[in-house]
Amino acid sequence: MKKVVLAAALTAIVAVAGGNALAQQDSNKASNAKADRMICRNIREVGSRIASHRLCMTSTQWAEQRRQQRQDVERQQQIAPGASGH
Repeated sequence: MKKVVLAAALTAIVAVAGGNALAQQDSNKASNAKADRMICRNIREVGSRIASHRLCMTSTQWAEQRRQQRQDVERQQQIAPGASGH
């Protein structure tokens, strides 16, 4: 009787662990799919009210571009006034 209960408990533990692993894999696939999703945006040309072009990148690429732009702005803000020669 104890062996049957022990076997049932072990089976339940393995089933739960396997289910959690599958759920985590599904979650990772969903987040990867979301990161690889293509996003297209219309980019306006500076100094023109008419000229624009369409730019398509993945979510990950857009995030990297935002990070890079933020880093460039912070770098420019750290430069002392007058250091650029203006």
